[in-house]
Amino acid sequence: MKFCDNISETIKQIVSETFSYKTPIATNLTSEEYNYFYVFNLLSKNDIKKSVNIEFDSLCYDKGINKNTLETRYVLVPDANDKEKIKTIYISDNKIELNKTMQELEGNMVGNISPLPMAIANIANVKEKENSIIVNIEDKTTITTVMDQKIYNIDKIDIGSLEILNNINLKENSYNKSYEICKNTTIYTMDSKDLMQEDENMYLEDIMPTLYSIVQAVKNITENSINKIDRLYITGTAAVINNIDLYFQEYFPEIKCEILKPYFIPETVKINMKDYMEVNSAIALAMQGLGYGVKNINFKKPSFYDKLPAWMKVEIGGNKSDKGTMKGAKNKFDFSLDFRGALDNIEKWLLRSTTGVLMFIILYSAFSIFLNYQNNKKMQEIQMVKQDTEKQIQLVEQDKTTLNTHISRYEEVLKNIQDYKNESTENKKIKDSIPNLLTSLMYGMPKGVTITSITNTTGYNIKIEAKAREYSELGYLIGKIKTSNILYNVTTSESVKQNDMIRLVIEGSLFPE
Repeated sequence: MKFCDNISETIKQIVSETFSYKTPIATNLTSEEYNYFYVFNLLSKNDIKKSVNIEFDSLCYDKGINKNTLETRYVLVPDANDKEKIKTIYISDNKIELNKTMQELEGNMVGNISPLPMAIANIANVKEKENSIIVNIEDKTTITTVMDQKIYNIDKIDIGSLEILNNINLKENSYNKSYEICKNTTIYTMDSKDLMQEDENMYLEDIMPTLYSIVQAVKNITENSINKIDRLYITGTAAVINNIDLYFQEYFPEIKCEILKPYFIPETVKINMKDYMEVNSAIALAMQGLGYGVKNINFKKPSFYDKLPAWMKVEIGGNKSDKGTMKGAKNKFDFSLDFRGALDNIEKWLLRSTTGVLMFIILYSAFSIFLNYQNNKKMQEIQMVKQDTEKQIQLVEQDKTTLNTHISRYEEVLKNIQDYKNESTENKKIKDSIPNLLTSLMYGMPKGVTITSITNTTGYNIKIEAKAREYSELGYLIGKIKTSNILYNVTTSESVKQNDMIRLVIEGSLFPE
């Protein structure tokens, strides 16, 4: 188990330390997606292939995905619901991510790139007519459902051991130390909580929320499963946490929960269980690279040598007999030729030269054709990716234009709402102020004064026409209006005497400016 910042340099270091330059490397996909299609089992192999490819093309069209940017494989399994149908597990991964993986492993012999959730079943002791789920808690968690020794479903959860390590790393500032803390942390079950020490609980708060979310996701899968689950295996980086199997067992009392142990390791072996349990995923991928498990899920493109027909593959260091062997060479190339009759030195030299030239021409031609084919293919892929990128940019621009249109519309609606709100507030303000004005005038009105009219001329402006027999009574009214703030900015017109009555106009505002 190794944590690193530069995976390419770390792989080179491991290969150099173990002198594994010629050892094939098996690794996993990093961003694969799983889709499921159903076809009738009476279809031929070619018809099934056409059918599932059409289904995937339709799915890509609906999601706006360019299928040419994806590398795909699929696996067929019997449908548990309908015996007349076959379930297709369709796996796809982005070609850019695959190329990134190959670049990280550049300079090494890459033998297999497979989806880890499919490969993890290689080490499980799955039995006939038994249904199992394998919960692999790596950086992200995957749940592999195996029914009657066949992988039936893959579920992915976006949380896993990386979230746990990140939480602890915030305190310890070291992923290596965080991982060791996980290995030395014990989960206390309901029966053993009384034995828990306070200092042993300091990291459980960083671990348990993630495990609880994973358990709930697994519980949802088991409850919705069409068949009863008999066994639950726990593996991955987080499986090194002590008593994690007992923690799962509390939530799944009717299912046997256990740590996944490679089936071929005997019980008597003197190896700490955690030493191989923490690398279960690597063991499963290695077995996939050796030919075990589900076939035809290798996402590594075959090399030039792999594509050569058998008759063109020359075996180095073959039969050491003199017949059919080019003597004097450092390595012997066995062509299995039977030269009959005696040949003189010139004929032997001509034969050897001709054979060498022909081999050179064949190899050079094959290599040139292959390079040209690869170059054209890469150019097509680049063009497709470029077109797809331009299309996505256009879609983004369209979305941006649409968004700006909606923003303008929403701003206009908000402005109308605000204007309406302000207008309603003003109307309510005026509506409430008129009764207050009348009430104040009623209580402050001298006995000899008569108000002939009250008019709201404009906005908050009020015009009051009053009459009285005495000037002093009108003066008292004006003073009352001013001092009691019945109106603001009060002005009065010149008084007019008519028929023993003095008339006066008082103007003012309901609210101060």
